[in-house]
Amino acid sequence: MADSEEKTVLVLQGGGALGAYQAGAYAALAEAGYMPSWVAGISIGAVNAAIIAGNPPERRIERLRAFWEEVSSRLKAWPLAAGDNSRKLFNETSAALVALWGVPGFFAPRIPPAPFMPPGTPEAISVYDSSPLHATLNELIDFDLLNAGTVRVSVGAVEVLTGNMQYFDTISQTVGPEHVMASGALPPGLPPVLIDGKPYWDGGLLSNTPLQHVLERGGPRDDMVVFQIDLFSARGDLPKTLFDVGQREKEIRYSSRTRLNTDIFCELQAMRRAVRHLRPNVLTEFADNPHWRLLDNSSCDAAITIVQLIHRRAAHWTQSNDYEFSRYTMEEHWTAGQADVERTLEHPSWKSRKPPEEGVLVLDLTRDLDAEPREPAL
Repeated sequence: MADSEEKTVLVLQGGGALGAYQAGAYAALAEAGYMPSWVAGISIGAVNAAIIAGNPPERRIERLRAFWEEVSSRLKAWPLAAGDNSRKLFNETSAALVALWGVPGFFAPRIPPAPFMPPGTPEAISVYDSSPLHATLNELIDFDLLNAGTVRVSVGAVEVLTGNMQYFDTISQTVGPEHVMASGALPPGLPPVLIDGKPYWDGGLLSNTPLQHVLERGGPRDDMVVFQIDLFSARGDLPKTLFDVGQREKEIRYSSRTRLNTDIFCELQAMRRAVRHLRPNVLTEFADNPHWRLLDNSSCDAAITIVQLIHRRAAHWTQSNDYEFSRYTMEEHWTAGQADVERTLEHPSWKSRKPPEEGVLVLDLTRDLDAEPREPAL
């Protein structure tokens, strides 16, 4: 096994109702003894991150469960028949109920609706009212504990007026429910959240994963094992219907090119590590050279393992899967997250891993669950 001193980090992607997968994954990690020292999230990942960090270890799974049971409490039924067609009908019906009536403890439809509200007000630029989420976060999260420093928390949002990503991070500021809500304020459904007079929208509009923040902008780099829990897979089939087009487009847009970004970081970290190892061999006459100082200051000898856990698409998923909040589907997502973690931790490649000599080791031990993209029949 790798060095027990390495930090455990959770990186949680956005994805609405699919976020129950992250909760199940965390439950399996916690049961296996992996307690994070840092959680970073976008959108629903920010909500899960705040619940984890804002509760003592013995209550985290219970609180995650309370949140996901609350938001899935409107539809507790199950599909009427077996088969993908029946399941798709069930999912679309559930999503339609969400569109009409909102999600308990999360958001509710505006009455009167946005077109009848004064222009320029939050009510005029959003379909739903997100104030129920504020109450839910305050009920389930101890924000004093969240900011106590036991677990570092980073949540990302986009400043509406500049289009720039902003991370709210407990290492440098106090994070409250408004920061978590800003990270998940996806337009036009939810209104922007004002923080220090600036409006913020969902961080997924710019980047749906906080991996880059953790790897590049998180301060001094230590040895880490990063569990990157993604809710959209970049791989998939050629669409067959317009409904499939919507789903595939959403997967591509929100998968945030996870593997490409990881590959780029691996190359950069290998170079940083090489520069650090050259340090003892640099001649004294070069020590004050500004070009060498630039390289040396960016060098890093950290050994980092990135474990990719990606929620693979089921055959019955549709373009509305990220706002399909039925209890039946929530349980499926939760169970899938648990199973993927358990499968990963039992894999020989995980059990035999060592600190990577090149600086970064990437493990995707459920990759065989990816459906191979298929060419259309001619």
